Amino acid sequence: MRNMNSQKMFSEASEILVGGVNSPVRAFRGVGGDPFFVKAGKGAQIWDVDGNTYIDYVMSWGPLLFGHASSKIVRAIKKSAIHGTSFGIPTENETYLAKLIQKAFPAMEKIRLVSSGTEATMSAIRLARGYTGKDLIIKFDGGYHGHGDSLLVQAGSGVATLSQPDSAGVPDDFAKHTLSLPYNQIEAVQAAFASHAGEIAGVIIEPVAGNMGCVPPLDGYLKELRESCTQYGVVLILDEVMTGFRVAWGGAQQRYGITPDITTLGKIVGGGMPLAAYGGKKEIMDKVAPLGPVYQAGTLSGNPISVAAGIAMLKMASDPQVYRKLEYKTQFLGKSILEAAAKSHIPVTLNRVGSMFTLFFHEGPVTDYASAKKSDTAQYAKFFHAMLEEGVYLAPSQFECGFVSLAHNYHYLEKTIQAAERVFKTL
Repeated sequence: MRNMNSQKMFSEASEILVGGVNSPVRAFRGVGGDPFFVKAGKGAQIWDVDGNTYIDYVMSWGPLLFGHASSKIVRAIKKSAIHGTSFGIPTENETYLAKLIQKAFPAMEKIRLVSSGTEATMSAIRLARGYTGKDLIIKFDGGYHGHGDSLLVQAGSGVATLSQPDSAGVPDDFAKHTLSLPYNQIEAVQAAFASHAGEIAGVIIEPVAGNMGCVPPLDGYLKELRESCTQYGVVLILDEVMTGFRVAWGGAQQRYGITPDITTLGKIVGGGMPLAAYGGKKEIMDKVAPLGPVYQAGTLSGNPISVAAGIAMLKMASDPQVYRKLEYKTQFLGKSILEAAAKSHIPVTLNRVGSMFTLFFHEGPVTDYASAKKSDTAQYAKFFHAMLEEGVYLAPSQFECGFVSLAHNYHYLEKTIQAAERVFKTL
């Protein structure tokens, strides 16, 4: 494919932007090579600056349920923008959007809008600590909850290890308040609760892991986690930044029948624009300023343009047919790709929940971070670049999710499957 313009732009960007990008995964370090620069997107497709066309399965990392440049969302953005771009003053639509969110997520009895998923998870953790008066937070190996200091930790060995920072610039004193445990192993959680009784403020978990690739919870795991948190008085935070409004109208908590104490949601509530939210039990949320002592603020929180886009998105997503169609399409795509890999005797595992999926180059099963890391990342990189040549854009990392939108009609799905069949024969 032609890539001269992208190469030139990346070289220029690298002179002034750190690594040539504004978020690390965009640099293609997980698959090698240089990134392409996108010019436009519509529906299930994107076009780069060299005129190449791709079927997009990244979908801005999840929120674009209706594809790129959805006409209803674009109209909502334009209509809002002509009245002003930012006020730092309350607007009526903020309340309306919060009510739409609450309708889908009844566990969010009170809500605070923020600007990013990282801000939502940082605030939720601060709130759990402020509400309980305790310091320790449990996360899970391979789970990513934004770049807040106390969550950028490397998991140690054993059932529960006080972690060391996994990023320069994070003091040990911050990281020591985080315990990292293996995902999908309830025994590890119960052991940590017993050994640190009275010290743990909260547990934060992606109910469907999405940042080690798509890894679903084992049967009963989330319910046992909920029961253990209740038993020990620990705040359960479901990080639904990725799964909220993606795996079901009411997110993973609806799909698996779990009621958290706090929920975090990401940019899907802003129609793909910079917006996020956290919310939960009234008694917990009332600890947030200005009602309580847990401080959190943001001038751009509830930005009117993002809120308008979010209202348009959630109104469309409230149709139950949306999730039925997404489920059928993603199931069809996943089953067909597995069949294509089997014909070429390529050992892979495909994990899927709703319209989230990951193809692991590992015979599986993949149930946690340790098993995900057994994947052949070099083989994935070959597959990624070969699919890119075929006009299919997948996540530029073995450990990220793919996403199907309603704009992925069966023509695009069939083209993707045929491309995969050709590529598997070359691996």
